[in-house]
Amino acid sequence: MKGQYYSEGCWSNDPPKVVGPADLGFWSATSVFDGSRSIAGCALDLDRHCARLIRSAAAVGLDPVLTAEQVHALCAEGIRALPADLDLYVRPMFYSFGPGIMPEETETRFTLAVFEMPLPDANAGRATVTALRRPAPDQGPTDSKAGALYPNSQRARREARAKGFQLAVVLDPDGHLAEFSHANLAIAKDGVAITPRPNGTFLNGITRNRTFELLRDAGVRTEERVMTVADLETADEIFMCGNAGKVQAVTGFEDRDLQPGPVFRSARDLYMEFVATQRVH
Repeated sequence: MKGQYYSEGCWSNDPPKVVGPADLGFWSATSVFDGSRSIAGCALDLDRHCARLIRSAAAVGLDPVLTAEQVHALCAEGIRALPADLDLYVRPMFYSFGPGIMPEETETRFTLAVFEMPLPDANAGRATVTALRRPAPDQGPTDSKAGALYPNSQRARREARAKGFQLAVVLDPDGHLAEFSHANLAIAKDGVAITPRPNGTFLNGITRNRTFELLRDAGVRTEERVMTVADLETADEIFMCGNAGKVQAVTGFEDRDLQPGPVFRSARDLYMEFVATQRVH
């Protein structure tokens, strides 16, 4: 796997070791990250991802040592150092370095990984509702892309896989639809693209927002509203929006079989056309 890794002012072809057992970022997961992609030399909404990284750091008490523009420049540098025909994952991070019990007592450091990750299949698989839920804003740092939140997402995915499914649907604390464990959720009903209204329990995703912007610009009606499991049970289409797979179709929900439909195909086609406008210079 080809990659470029940045830490403490230096680039390397090998992932650096950045923390140890005494560091707050290691034992308390005091870290934030963001994920972008480069596809055929085009970085998708890289500026939005870098800006969100800075907001995430502030939300958990980290002091960003770089601006969004500086992070963007480093990401672009890492992308340019690798072959343009590769699908890349771009992951900038801030984390606590040094002993302490609060981020303010430690040094905030930055690291960046740019590595080969092929874009997955357009069909993401079958989904099931899991017992695990997204925390409320007063129960976790839900306004950030914090590493501490991801073990619960992994638990949800593990539960789904144990039941024979590939995807985990996660509810919010009130029992409404929030998202898939690792991506935002959307459906199509009667030609309308619908996604849960952000309520502070899950991230208002960058890929999700871009996809719905493109659909609206193309004349497709869109809605953000409170959604329940019943919406999945009656949906004509279900699809997901996230950085790893971008726009992917869900091919089943519980015991229902589903096929990629016209709204999903429009969303994916529009997004992939948008990709070509995001070339890194």
